[in-house]
Amino acid sequence: MSGNATLLSETLAAAKAEGRAALIAYLPAGFPTVDGGIEAIKAVFDGGADVVEVGLPHSDPVLDGPVIQTADDIALRGGVRIADVMRTVREAHAATGKPVLVMTYWNPIDRYGVARFTAELAEAGGAGCILPDLPVEESDLWREHAAKHGLSTVFVVAPSSQDARIARIAEAGSGFVYAASLMGVTGTRESVGAQAEDLVRRTRATTDLPVCVGLGVSDAVQARQVAAFADGVIVGSAFVQRILDAPDAAAGTAAVRELAAELAAGVRAG
Repeated sequence: MSGNATLLSETLAAAKAEGRAALIAYLPAGFPTVDGGIEAIKAVFDGGADVVEVGLPHSDPVLDGPVIQTADDIALRGGVRIADVMRTVREAHAATGKPVLVMTYWNPIDRYGVARFTAELAEAGGAGCILPDLPVEESDLWREHAAKHGLSTVFVVAPSSQDARIARIAEAGSGFVYAASLMGVTGTRESVGAQAEDLVRRTRATTDLPVCVGLGVSDAVQARQVAAFADGVIVGSAFVQRILDAPDAAAGTAAVRELAAELAAGVRAG
């Protein structure tokens, strides 16, 4: 079975055809448990997310803020493994038919084996990977195997990226370009503003790929603001926080479904 890169592209194009930005949600695998994480992802899709990124929990998630670090720690203490990440992708995609990506740092893939990882992700029905810390210059092996299995490779651009660098990153990537709205780590912010809009404009000047904005979006108002200038709105920490705040797994699942519905309304208003 090949991967679902085409499904990802079609989903983003369908949102654009509706005159709106796509809603992309992030949740780590194994959080609060493997089964609980799968249920949470299904709930987020049910609430209105178009795409979900499944985080591969890492012991040193350098780009993630305290909320996602906490979730990763819970997942790792629960014994989550790459096999659990693949199972999460498989079950979430099978239940919904929607595109599911994995977001991971490079080190776990490198240790696991690129050929093995890409083959298993494609077999699970995954749409691709977001690789925030893999330099484009060192990505040939990954991209070769990803392309062979029909997987998208999403790279990250930042406000500090020079235009030539953005062009190089966008050219190497597929699926969409992940525009980090600000310098720093993931987490909710009071505002996601001009810096992000400028980055989207600069990125669009170099590529026809959709440009989706993440880092800092936490509510429907911010989702609407970002949806006005981006092709997709990426939300992670706010979903994780809802689960952390919930008294039990069922309440957490209900809470993320509710947040997804609010954000989905926000991107449609944008």
